[in-house]
Amino acid sequence: MSENNKFALHEDWVVVILGALIIAVSIGGLILPVPAFSWSNASELSQTVLEPANLGIIATQFLFVLVIALIGALLTGKPLKNYLLGFPIVYIITMFALVLAGNDQVKAINLEAVIFSLGLGLIISNFFKLPEWLKSSLSTELFVKIGLVLLGTGVIFTDILKAGSLGLIQALVVVVSVWYFAYWLCKKLKIDDELTMMISSAVSICGVSAAIATSGAIKGDSKKLSYVISMVLITAIPMMVFMPMIANALGLSQEVTGAWLGGSIDTTGAVVASGSLVGEEALKISTIVKFSQNVLLGLAAFAISVFWTYTKHDNAKDPDTKPTLGVIWDRFPKFVLGFVGASLLFSFVLDSETTGAVKGSLKNLQGLWFALAFTSIGLETNFADLFNKQSKKPFYAFLVAQGFNVVVTLIVALLLFN
Repeated sequence: MSENNKFALHEDWVVVILGALIIAVSIGGLILPVPAFSWSNASELSQTVLEPANLGIIATQFLFVLVIALIGALLTGKPLKNYLLGFPIVYIITMFALVLAGNDQVKAINLEAVIFSLGLGLIISNFFKLPEWLKSSLSTELFVKIGLVLLGTGVIFTDILKAGSLGLIQALVVVVSVWYFAYWLCKKLKIDDELTMMISSAVSICGVSAAIATSGAIKGDSKKLSYVISMVLITAIPMMVFMPMIANALGLSQEVTGAWLGGSIDTTGAVVASGSLVGEEALKISTIVKFSQNVLLGLAAFAISVFWTYTKHDNAKDPDTKPTLGVIWDRFPKFVLGFVGASLLFSFVLDSETTGAVKGSLKNLQGLWFALAFTSIGLETNFADLFNKQSKKPFYAFLVAQGFNVVVTLIVALLLFN
């Protein structure tokens, strides 16, 4: 097995291929059963999660994602040996995170599995010296982009349109206004251009997914991306817990509350959790608004790639040169095509029987790839990088922009859903 594979595709195209492969084999009949992770005490843990049949499902799932990861390593030209050694470790850590997140008491406070994935990775990387072969096997962006392509299978245009156009209107108004405010604020604080773009997109569009799409569009630094993702997850927890309380104190209707939560909270899981705390109607509206923002992800990524190109970042030697369509296409994050393609396929091509049969398995795999990605982020991140003097201004900008987002979204929600 060769250490250096000369053949290599761009990672974004590899993600499209791998996402299409996962969707194709699922539609073709290879539907992986979903492992059980729910438990409330030691007895339930041993009888459900650690039960041999469930461990067999977890092992089968491991083999499936390992094959996909190895194909990804092969196509991107990365050494397969390190993947074979490192990927099982990342998977095992991720399984621990999923087991922790499956506890009933943890579920009661609505903590997502990715938070535990990130936390375990951070603890390990900051208290132990990781070997180079493990570090080189980490493929954070590959994993999370596969999850984003699979996310497209759950963004069903027809469901959003049936539920009404108000969610799309709110998403468009909030995204545009909050993005420009965050961008202006970051510029005022003299934050570098890459962080400015990622923070603006993360706050205004859909958190982690938008930050990754933006990083792909501008070919951003992976450490800066990890920093933004960490800020999104850290702020999502208190927002998820306290916003329903504030809505109740203000006497907001479930419709307004749902629109407020869906437009303000950055992670989809946290939106669902907070909406559930309020009621069925709030959960429905919050999910629609969040999915409406997800729909805008592809358009936003394209707009950002064009904006970044036209602000002379590709023309430093000759700033008067107009960027060509080729340069814009090169900047465009190709994995977004997989996200949009998956959404169109499940919205308009496949019948309801097929989508119903594969929906649970694909959603489980989407969550798994995200969890694997956040474990990897934790393993390659140092606390000193996250919380140093240089990171204070970006953090303050993120908090202020998030506060602006909360206020603007509430005003729009009151106007549209009251």
